[in-house]
Amino acid sequence: MTSIGITVYGCERDEAAVFNELSPRFGVIPTMTSSAVSETNVMLANGNRCISVGHKYEVSEPILLALRESGVKYISTRSIGCNHIDMKAAKSIGIAVGNVVYSPGSVADYTLMLMLMTIRNAKSIVSRAENYDFRLDHVRGKELRDMTVGVLGTGHIGTAVIERLRGFGCRVLAHSHNKEAAANYVSLDELLRKSDILTIHVPLSSDTYHMIGHEQIEAMKPGAFLINTARGGLVDTDALIKALDNGKLGGAALDVLEGEEGLFYFDCIQKPIDNQFLLRLQKMSNVIITPHTAYYSGRALRDTVEKTLLNCLDFERGKCFD
Repeated sequence: MTSIGITVYGCERDEAAVFNELSPRFGVIPTMTSSAVSETNVMLANGNRCISVGHKYEVSEPILLALRESGVKYISTRSIGCNHIDMKAAKSIGIAVGNVVYSPGSVADYTLMLMLMTIRNAKSIVSRAENYDFRLDHVRGKELRDMTVGVLGTGHIGTAVIERLRGFGCRVLAHSHNKEAAANYVSLDELLRKSDILTIHVPLSSDTYHMIGHEQIEAMKPGAFLINTARGGLVDTDALIKALDNGKLGGAALDVLEGEEGLFYFDCIQKPIDNQFLLRLQKMSNVIITPHTAYYSGRALRDTVEKTLLNCLDFERGKCFD
């Protein structure tokens, strides 16, 4: 079997260990660097038609042009979403882009955890307990079995969320272009009107940007909760903050946030935070913010690396075209 080479950019230590473990099985020789792909390090891809990138850094048109000059024909992003890559530019210059599908359980489990934390006021309870204030919250928590959960998007992750919700005995509604899940599908308007909890699981694109805005939030049930483990740009954060401020919504749990780039995945303890959305949301006792970590599990890592290797092999064998 003839080996092929790929260059893996933004490769973290645990990722590198899995690439080293799995690559020989697929006949792939990886060149790995912890640095994100840039115009200054595209030479690391010399001789390799395929590269892999992570979702933490943008791949802009100038970088894509530099990659093309280095002979790169295919990019496999180690993520489900491709919104960090200038897809229009990639297509125009002839670089194909592929994504990966990993175990949906990581994000689905995390989504359920955020739901439970939100409806049981976990943020305020834990915060007070850390300061030795062990009084009970003045607001009693809710039980999932008494609630209607609306699942927006029923791809792999949305479907996995629905499967987990069944064990809690709650009513589940769904809205999606993909209607393959065993769910009670309704219009978006009905989903918003009837859901006590709205959880979002759709990809971010020009069509879905701010799909939950002022109008959609206004249509939601008073006191409803919003959970977002997909992409920050799906929600108009200004509209969300206003709805939380005026009591229209009961709370929110966000693993993703508009403007998270440059903040999430970095130690910002000594760094001034200029994201006003983040600053305002973190002050709210009924809002939980986590740094885009729902996907971060060992199983998802192995799935991601294996799918990356298969993507590149398929491209080299002519099975992947754009």
